Amino acid sequence: MEEVLLIPRFITRILILLSLWFLCIPLGVICSTGNASVSSNSSSLKPKVINIGTLFTMNSVIGQAANPAIHAAIDDVNSNPNILNGIQLKLVLRDTNCSGFVGTMEALQLMESDVVVAIGPQSSGIAHVISHVVNELHVPLVSFGATDPTLSSMQYPYFLRTTHSDYFQMYAIADIVDYYGWREVIAIFVDDDYGRGGISVLGDALAKKRAKVSHKAAFSPGDSESKITDLLVEVNLMESRVYVVHVNPDTGLNIFSVAKSLNMMDDGYVWIATDWLPSYLDSMESVDSDTMNLLQGVVALRHYTPDTNLKKSSISKWKGSAGSAGFNSYALYAYDSVWLAAHALEVFLNEGGNLSFSYDPNLQDTNGSKLHLASLRVFNGGEQLRDTLLRMNFTGLSGQIQFNPDKHLVHPAYDVLNVVGTGTRRIGYWSNYSHLSIVPPETLYSKPPNTSTGSQHLYSVIWPGDTTATPRGWVFPNNGQPLRIAVPNRVGYREFASKDTSPQGVRGFCIDVFEAAISLLPYAVPHTYTLFGDGKRNPSYDDLVYKVSQNVYDAAVGDITIVTNRTKIVDFTQPYMESGLVVVVPVKEVKSNPWAFLKPFTREMWFVTAAFFLLVGAVVWILEHRINHEFRGPPRQQLITICWFSFSTMFFSHRENTVSTLGRLVLIIWLFVVLIINSSYTASLTSILTVQQLTSGIQGIDSLTSSTEPIGIQDGSFALNYLVNELSIAQSRIVKLKNPEAYLKALELGPKKGGVAAIVDELPYIELFLSTTNCLYKIVGPEFTKSGWGFAFQRDSPLAVDMSTAILQLSENGDLQKIHNKWLTHSECSSQVNQIDENQLSLNSFWGLFLICGIACVLALIIFFYRVFAQYRRFSPEDEESEMETIEPSRSSRRSIRSTSFKQIIDFVDKKEAEIKEMLKRKNSNESKQQNNHSFSDGQTSSPS
Repeated sequence: MEEVLLIPRFITRILILLSLWFLCIPLGVICSTGNASVSSNSSSLKPKVINIGTLFTMNSVIGQAANPAIHAAIDDVNSNPNILNGIQLKLVLRDTNCSGFVGTMEALQLMESDVVVAIGPQSSGIAHVISHVVNELHVPLVSFGATDPTLSSMQYPYFLRTTHSDYFQMYAIADIVDYYGWREVIAIFVDDDYGRGGISVLGDALAKKRAKVSHKAAFSPGDSESKITDLLVEVNLMESRVYVVHVNPDTGLNIFSVAKSLNMMDDGYVWIATDWLPSYLDSMESVDSDTMNLLQGVVALRHYTPDTNLKKSSISKWKGSAGSAGFNSYALYAYDSVWLAAHALEVFLNEGGNLSFSYDPNLQDTNGSKLHLASLRVFNGGEQLRDTLLRMNFTGLSGQIQFNPDKHLVHPAYDVLNVVGTGTRRIGYWSNYSHLSIVPPETLYSKPPNTSTGSQHLYSVIWPGDTTATPRGWVFPNNGQPLRIAVPNRVGYREFASKDTSPQGVRGFCIDVFEAAISLLPYAVPHTYTLFGDGKRNPSYDDLVYKVSQNVYDAAVGDITIVTNRTKIVDFTQPYMESGLVVVVPVKEVKSNPWAFLKPFTREMWFVTAAFFLLVGAVVWILEHRINHEFRGPPRQQLITICWFSFSTMFFSHRENTVSTLGRLVLIIWLFVVLIINSSYTASLTSILTVQQLTSGIQGIDSLTSSTEPIGIQDGSFALNYLVNELSIAQSRIVKLKNPEAYLKALELGPKKGGVAAIVDELPYIELFLSTTNCLYKIVGPEFTKSGWGFAFQRDSPLAVDMSTAILQLSENGDLQKIHNKWLTHSECSSQVNQIDENQLSLNSFWGLFLICGIACVLALIIFFYRVFAQYRRFSPEDEESEMETIEPSRSSRRSIRSTSFKQIIDFVDKKEAEIKEMLKRKNSNESKQQNNHSFSDGQTSSPS
């Protein structure tokens, strides 16, 4: 934290010379480290008293709070028998008096006291200068208030701080800005090391959130109220209404006093203050109502310190001795700085550290010099003590005191406060672990870190103007300059945007949409239109967008396609017109032909259907042949029956009756398949014969790409880059056309007469073109790109977001469609070419039916042949031969049937079912008789004679 550095004019030159002198000192250190040979006051015994120096401005907001805390820490250390084993700490005080020059002189005098640790300063500017001194003398410098992020650099190895760097505070502000959706802030800061270092980090932090510091308003310490007034008047004319105030607590209220007088603390403004403001308010016993009225609605950050009993008791003890000043967080850091030094010294001494000093040969007084540089001595154990300080880990009043490898305290955190009424209210916390939350940071350290957008939360804020509605964060700049809008000066398709003689200067569909959207904004946006292009040919839309990105224009309104390379340099609104590239070709009517009846089915479909007709006929014949006399007869008659039955089922006119259960099952399934095929054939043939068919040699973008014929595009369209770069079409094939008349002429001539085979353009243009061509040209194939038209604004322009919302509102209430109907007409012809192939039915549509029918046939045949072979095993040809021997006694020997011929099986299958059953019946009867005769003969043999 900072105080105003008031440097008298008469010592300015002396300060500059002295600073240059000390900037040269580290070079000598590098050359002579370890070369000090003169040593004094060295002793192997532990000393009874150790000098600790302090260096800060006593009469300042931070100094008045830190002074009693440091004295209380010294007393607590010296009275604690468990620390330093009875060694006393002696405090050597030096007052920097809010001056860089005085601070440097006091630092040199402090070093003459052989201090081993210096606590302070609170000023980043003084810390930069003194760090060069301690680097040379190897004395660790522990600051409780210098927050400049650059002090953590390797340039200052002996600088440590027990407070948090402004690096974390600026990232906390960036998270707040992102949480409320703002994209630009104005930084108001004091122009010194402290202010510049913090705001530099803020710019980097906002850039990671796609936000930025749009303007840096710097002022010098001690500037008059009139200069601050001029500064705020300037920023009030700008677009952003989010102000980040990063100043020092001693003069920071002047900013808000002037802002109040300029009505900049009203509704619509956002003020975010760094930790200087809570430090000021906390240090006051009571803040008067006039001061609080200046700060209503301000959001501020304060260093977070856990609420512990020790902290509460220390606050009550210090407030009683702080005079007019109260307590703030820097008092805790000052108290912990003393204890950090005490703990480190104890470890240092226990590890055999050497509390000795040596003369530095680089610090010699020249003849006549009265600076007494030779009295400054190097602390021999400084490097070891510094390393010991960085290893410390204990819990102080401000929380955990532990350093990470970057010399930052672990777990940086802040309270997020809102100034309301007579005090402040906490609306949340920020920590480097989980960012914004409404629970204390220490409760989150035991959980996995979660920095996602959905996990960020704050309580509601009462903003300036006593409103809870989140301010928009920006207004249209009140600098008298209207919005500069570029409109493409088109040659063709002037219905979208064109020059006009009205005061507005332009007209068209795109202009009406923009005007309707801008009228829905809750604020006025003065604007003027400027035509872009010479009017002789369509301008390059890439050049138009580039001009917007380079601040030549504030926005571009027209038929501007949203493509990737353009979105990288500008912001587009929500698309107000869908678009995509299509192919347009000339078409001709296809006349009917004698073989049109074959068109409904593809060739594969015809072959499979015919095969299944024959298959089903054959299966039904096999199933019915043994039991149905209509399926018997000479071979020729049976073949005719199979063919006739098969194809007659197409018309459900078969005269043969099916008798078997399996045959009826197969026939029912097949008739269902035939019904579906007949219905589909009839519908497809009707469509082919009754619907006008149009065809073209080019079927879409694929066939167009593979050809070598010329392609027409609109002059200035992005289609050129797409066809050449994405589809690898030779640029020599591309023909640029200016207007619809050129489209018509090029398509009429065709590729053989110097025209084009097809035109590639965006759908809105093509729809307008087709509405005047009497259906002579049609779109073939689908859209092969998907995009839209939008209005282009400069990068991160908040107007793009508001205009997108307005466009959505136009779409929802129907006004966008009304504007479309006003300017654009559509052709009554079908925009797509009806292809004959699309009406043909392929096997893909019916393979399921054929599969079911085929499975039914196979199952029926399996069951049938299983039954036949079962009968054949029972029948056996031996029985038939036995009967023949009985009829012809002359044949006394039986033929062997060990090998059954295929002819016998076929003969058996060909027999009628009734004959087989009769033969099996006779066989069963003969077997019964033989068994009876055998039983009778056995009975006679066994009876008595």
